[in-house]
Amino acid sequence: MSAKTTKAAAAKIKYTDEPVKAKVIKDFLPPPEELAFREEGVKVTIALSRKSVEFFKSEAVKHHTQYQRMIRKLIDTYVDTYADSSGTPPARTVRKRANG
Repeated sequence: MSAKTTKAAAAKIKYTDEPVKAKVIKDFLPPPEELAFREEGVKVTIALSRKSVEFFKSEAVKHHTQYQRMIRKLIDTYVDTYADSSGTPPARTVRKRANG
């Protein structure tokens, strides 16, 4: 152990009786059953700006994913947020993966 580690281990923690400031964060994670299936896809042709494609390609490399998947998720999130003004999320069509 280094001298720094020894000092940290020897330091005593002082607890106070101060109020805890906490806030509730909305649950935004999808349930496991949505993660296990792929949604039915529809192929489209779209022309995007060069800067948008370069941005998504660059981010995809950083996050070890495909840039098309990132764009699709962005559009899906937008649709989930704005498609139904009643606050009820739109129904999603899912299908099982062919390999499992």
